Amino acid sequence: MRYVISILGIFVVLFLAWLASSNRKEIKLKPVITMIVIQLILSVFLLNTEYGLIIIKGIATVFSVLLEYANEGVSFVFGGMANKGEAPFFLNVLLPIVFISVLIGILQHLRILPFLMKGIGWLLSKVNGMGRLESYNAVASLMVGQSEVFITLKKQLDLLSTQRLYTLCASAMSTVSMSIVGAYMTMLEPKYIVTALVLNLFGGFIIASIINPYEIKPNEDLLEIQQQEKQSFFEMLGEYILDGFKVAIIVGAMLIGFIALMAGFNHVFELLFNISFQRLLGYLFAPIAFIMGIPSSEAVSAGGIMATKLVTNEFVAMMDLSGGNHHFSDRTLGILSVFLVSFANFSSIGIITGAVKSLNEKQGNAVARFGLKLLYGATLVSILSGIIVSLIL
Repeated sequence: MRYVISILGIFVVLFLAWLASSNRKEIKLKPVITMIVIQLILSVFLLNTEYGLIIIKGIATVFSVLLEYANEGVSFVFGGMANKGEAPFFLNVLLPIVFISVLIGILQHLRILPFLMKGIGWLLSKVNGMGRLESYNAVASLMVGQSEVFITLKKQLDLLSTQRLYTLCASAMSTVSMSIVGAYMTMLEPKYIVTALVLNLFGGFIIASIINPYEIKPNEDLLEIQQQEKQSFFEMLGEYILDGFKVAIIVGAMLIGFIALMAGFNHVFELLFNISFQRLLGYLFAPIAFIMGIPSSEAVSAGGIMATKLVTNEFVAMMDLSGGNHHFSDRTLGILSVFLVSFANFSSIGIITGAVKSLNEKQGNAVARFGLKLLYGATLVSILSGIIVSLIL
């Protein structure tokens, strides 16, 4: 029965995307079906095969070693600030982002990352029925981040139609940057994080091709990647170290604000209505949790975590999932973990709009106008990824 509900859930997600479509006549079913099949195959491979588990263990080991290196630097600067046995979130989870950011900078400087992004993007374009620009952007968003990716395409921004701009922004919101994956791995199981990264990559194209279908002429698919001004190696190191630290500080500040706000809302709602704000959101999101394959007995609690991610950010929701007293089944934990790995929340609308506007004001205003539709599509991507995993677990 649970598989029937999950399969029905896929059709519900596709229908919800179809309702918001800007041009239903242009929707092409073949790429959509192909990419859903690819999602299922990749999920089975990563979660249910020996080779998939070897790959995930390898990736988890790499990040574990990187986090150990990062903690050497954190301990040198901040050692002694925490009591023995304590593990402050800012020191252990957020500050290692600085080191991961440096590694990304080195790979960029050595031209390894741009080569990988263009190569994988070219392969994706053969499957998704979209342009090379859109495919490159999806991979680049995953590797360098939802704000930084637009810098590599700043020459193209003014030439893009609103439809193509939507797809680029949708990819940036549906994926997460590699610099922050290490932080996720301290809270969730690595196998679900890796699976979510892959599923969201294809899911972003599936939903965008339904909500925002369009044709690209051969002469309109020129992929010109803006190279940043050549820096010396140590200039680059300094820039990426500071960028990583800014990300850690910004995420930390947002967590302070959002967690405090959620606590305040919960207290006020309990006083007025004898129910917490998060529990109320849980009831609203319970039907979505149910079509994702989560049992009805766990749907309300799961819905509360899903809603928390949408109105705050994924870190707040991940902390709730990993540290809360929810008693979820392993299957529900897997589905929720995959759902949480994306930037689909209200704050991302402002981040992406600001990033584009800093490079091109006209296009930044266009992003602001379709911001809610962007969030709607990215949330459907997360729901679809959760449903795909529910068929495998």
